[in-house]
Amino acid sequence: MTFLGILIPFLGTTLGAACVLLFRQQMKPSLQKPLLGFSAGVMVAASVWSLLIPAIEQSENLGKLSFLPATMGLMLGVGLLPAVDAVLPRLNLSKTAKLVLAVTVHNIPEGMAVGIVFAGMLSPECNVTLADAMALSIGIAIQNFPEGAIVSLPELAQGKSRGKAFLIGTLSGAVEPIFAVLTLLMFSIISPAMPYLLAFAAGAMIYVVVDELIPEASLGTHNNLSTFSFAIGFCVMMILDVVFG
Repeated sequence: MTFLGILIPFLGTTLGAACVLLFRQQMKPSLQKPLLGFSAGVMVAASVWSLLIPAIEQSENLGKLSFLPATMGLMLGVGLLPAVDAVLPRLNLSKTAKLVLAVTVHNIPEGMAVGIVFAGMLSPECNVTLADAMALSIGIAIQNFPEGAIVSLPELAQGKSRGKAFLIGTLSGAVEPIFAVLTLLMFSIISPAMPYLLAFAAGAMIYVVVDELIPEASLGTHNNLSTFSFAIGFCVMMILDVVFG
């Protein structure tokens, strides 16, 4: 089940990249907005229940200072992607190449988050359940679906074949299972730092939601579709945590 959970986000990217085999244009906003809103809701709820709360609970030995590891890890996670974004524009690459690289780099902390939450599930000291881990994977997979399309469709527009555009879109998400597996393999080493790492993954997730998913879901003509989708995603994760947690 752990192996399947690790592959779910990559499956989302692959399915999104497959849009290039069916369409020539970008995904319609009427589909993209609710998908982004739903995945944002799942990821925020998962960041709280699957990552931050277990991080705080695992630090109970610090007493009233049990919030410190979670706070430090969260802020480090939030600060990672802006640092990456500051470096990317300086690279001498085409606009399309920068897009592919940006999506690929942003997938690294998401892959680490999946690996960390499954490592937490395997640790007897963490209160992370299988439902928590799977919900986070599914939330990231839903977010990865439009990302896969965003990478592959411009490649087609640049003159590449559908097969090559699909391959590029798919490979942009390949770093996720790789870094998830690497994180799991280092479980014995990273176990003492698990509260910090769980919060770090939460910080990376929250940054992606606030900086990318919510603004993209709000583009164009205003409607409440993405907002309701966010609430539904949040509730789905909350229900999963209560029922299966």
